[in-house]
Amino acid sequence: MRRNASISLLFHSNRINLRSLSSLISPKFISDPSPSYSSPVSASHLNPCTKNHGLFFKFSRFQANPSRNLETLVEKRPQISSRQRKFKEKSELEEAFESANTVDEMVKAFKDMESTFEERDLGLASLKIGLKLEQEDEDPEKILVYATRALKALDKDDNGKPSLPVAMTLQLLGSVNYSLKRFSDSLGYLNRANRILGQLEESGFSAEGIRPVLHAVQLELANVKTAMGRREEALASLRKCLEIKELTLEKDSRELAKANRDLAEAYVAILNFKDALPFCMQALEIHKKQLGHNSVEVAHDRRLLGVIYSGLEEHQKALEQNELSQKVLKNWGLNSDLLRAEIDAANMQIALGRFDEAISTLKDVVQHTEKDSETQAVVFISMGKVLHNQEKFADAKRCLEIATRIFDKKEASSPVEAAEAYSEISMQYESMNEFETAISLLKRSLALLEKLPQEQHSEGSVSARLGWLLLLTGKVHEAIPYLEGAAETLKESFGSKHFGVGYIYNNLGAAYLELERPQSAAQMFAMAKDIMDVSLGPHHADSIEACQNLAKAYGSLESYALAIEFQEQVVDAWEGHGSAAEDELREAQRMLEQLKRKAHGKSKIELSMKALPLPHSSTSSKTLQPDIPSSQKHQ
Repeated sequence: MRRNASISLLFHSNRINLRSLSSLISPKFISDPSPSYSSPVSASHLNPCTKNHGLFFKFSRFQANPSRNLETLVEKRPQISSRQRKFKEKSELEEAFESANTVDEMVKAFKDMESTFEERDLGLASLKIGLKLEQEDEDPEKILVYATRALKALDKDDNGKPSLPVAMTLQLLGSVNYSLKRFSDSLGYLNRANRILGQLEESGFSAEGIRPVLHAVQLELANVKTAMGRREEALASLRKCLEIKELTLEKDSRELAKANRDLAEAYVAILNFKDALPFCMQALEIHKKQLGHNSVEVAHDRRLLGVIYSGLEEHQKALEQNELSQKVLKNWGLNSDLLRAEIDAANMQIALGRFDEAISTLKDVVQHTEKDSETQAVVFISMGKVLHNQEKFADAKRCLEIATRIFDKKEASSPVEAAEAYSEISMQYESMNEFETAISLLKRSLALLEKLPQEQHSEGSVSARLGWLLLLTGKVHEAIPYLEGAAETLKESFGSKHFGVGYIYNNLGAAYLELERPQSAAQMFAMAKDIMDVSLGPHHADSIEACQNLAKAYGSLESYALAIEFQEQVVDAWEGHGSAAEDELREAQRMLEQLKRKAHGKSKIELSMKALPLPHSSTSSKTLQPDIPSSQKHQ
């Protein structure tokens, strides 16, 4: 869902004064803002919108206005010169435009102005019409016409100087192009708007005047980058949005609570539960203070908190928050939300090993779901999970087959949900060693995700897991394109140091070694080790395995000095695990001695690379047990 990328920014007047607006874009105004002018945007006018509108500005008049001074004359001249007549005509046309209440009235007045006003003033009027059209959710193509004309006029007039109206126009163009799914164009406009606002602030323009526009630009950037699958960059924009609101709003405002929850949800989407926790807690505290413990907003906060605690493997805490949420949802009669919360609870009970309770919960939920609905399918997926844990594999498979059939009919209407379901079901088949079925489901999931740019992060995760399963089943040549594609996709979404990228490089190293490409394998293992050391820590079990693989790769290249160096790191790391890793330590010591003998030409080295599965991940709140490295959750 698109976050609200708009703020209703009200100036002191309800009308636009083109002559006053013109002064906003002059270099003198920017470089030497006069204290006698009122601030272009007052921070006290930063208010939430309930709809997804663009920036809608109502501009204040400046006191110095020659047209109004004419009206104060006591005596009327017997004759009006041609120049005065023209001036009066322009004033009347401007007044008609300013007093227009509807879009149609504004457009009519604008057409009357076209033959009289300069293009700069028409650009400002075009901007106002575009903002009004977006406020009323009009056709984006229609908005685009006015926004484009506004930018052409204002850009030309400013001669490259930073200007608030130009930044506002660029924000509008970014918003419209986002609506039209022209994400690259949108990103270009928004990035330029962001640069202009930075230049304005550096030149001494009022920070309070810039903040509302900057907030709208950053929130739209978050929307666009999310749509492009660039989740880490979207998070950075959301953090800036929150910082702006913290500077502008009361510390306990409901809008600030919503901003905190939005940021928490964004962190959950990339499985970063540790960073999500404080923002969710802050949202909960504000909502409790403002709305009371029994409000719907508090219930939603608690449900999200339950998801976060599950991700951190604090399942008892998760269940406690879930139960508190359910009570409120039940009191308010929010049945669909309640059903989802009950499914969450069943997954938490499974994680706690309380299988009978989970079955009882799911049986109750399924009685309140529509036949062949998505909710019913999700219940069967969770039921399959609990039956699998009870080693009732035949019954588990029947539940998964039912869920698959339901989502097969939902692919067109709910492609994201279907893709998530296939991925979740695949994991269960994988755990039952039904690898071919698991691979088939992942391919179906990937086919859906490839058509959805905003799901690029999920596409990368599914592709990585598919590559690992193909590698595991000996289909090395088929695995490599999936792994290579996954590495690029996840780097784009999460950054080059994300732990998932490290797992993929490790598996690519194993694949290249299978194909007798030891130099390429060593490069992949080295990159995997670097990433895992940063993201998981050098003493995490998977980081140690990556280091072990690197030592083996250098051994196969007869680079024994390097191989011994990395194998010694492996031994040291396992020693740090104490008695819990005695077997791993003995094997590491054996490998070290073997390398030393090989370095002296006394034995033949044994090579066996270990591929690592990408940790189970899902951005769906339905999946509450993502099997991610524990250090990634807690560090």
